[in-house]
Amino acid sequence: MTDSNGYTPPKVWTWDRDSGGKFASINRPIAGPTHDKPLPVGKHPFQLYSLATPNGVKVTVMLEELLAAGHAGAEYDAWLINITEGDQFSSGFVSANPNSKIPALMDHSTPTPTRVFESGAILLYLAEKFGGAFLPRDHAPRTEALNWLFWQMGSAPYLGGGFGHFYAYAPSKMEYPINRFAMETKRQLDVLDRRLADNAYLAGSEYSIADMAVWPWYGALARGLIYDAGEFLQVQDYRHVQRWTDQINQRPAARRGRMVNRTWGEPSEQLHERHDASDFELRTRDKLEAGKPA
Repeated sequence: MTDSNGYTPPKVWTWDRDSGGKFASINRPIAGPTHDKPLPVGKHPFQLYSLATPNGVKVTVMLEELLAAGHAGAEYDAWLINITEGDQFSSGFVSANPNSKIPALMDHSTPTPTRVFESGAILLYLAEKFGGAFLPRDHAPRTEALNWLFWQMGSAPYLGGGFGHFYAYAPSKMEYPINRFAMETKRQLDVLDRRLADNAYLAGSEYSIADMAVWPWYGALARGLIYDAGEFLQVQDYRHVQRWTDQINQRPAARRGRMVNRTWGEPSEQLHERHDASDFELRTRDKLEAGKPA
């Protein structure tokens, strides 16, 4: 171990507004709104307020999968929440999610609109709302699906806030936290790889909300789509994770879900807001037009 900046924690911590790297401007030690702004409401039963980070992608994949499975009641409007500009601290968003994190869902099909926050809770809510969709009915695989759903909720902070932050976003590179969280990330990938060696999906033979929760994080990592860390972590070694990732990548609903509320990358893969299924057709048409010779 080579890095030591001589830092000694003070007796009482105080907030340094300028520390924290890339996201310092939106991190703060207090909750609650910073400004008044109501959330927009569209015409569909579900109103989603999100961004296409891995946590946001979980929910748009689930909604698109529900629609693809014939659940017309899952129609939704997806509104963009720009977290770099502090949209998550508006009075409207804080009312939907007092934790000020995306995604937040409002269900307007209930007598009084129901708020649902935390991505795992949203996946479970939607599964139960639609008769157990994408949640196995039999006791053993259902329990496995929930095991892996909650595994993801507990594990991803070590990947995102741990490895991802120190490897990609911290204002300076530090050996100890990068090594510590790289080790944990590789351990998690090995946990997944061992499970997927003998199972098509995390719950067993059925595609479920567990896969929808894990894929946007660990599938994206396996494909080198987050943190630019594929070579560093040697993600190609986790061949069962790679197989599973490719399998889900082939699902049209998953590909659509990944586009929603995306504001970076290839323009044809971005759908800033989604208010109708035809919005995807416009993106597809743009992609085809871009590929035509001049």
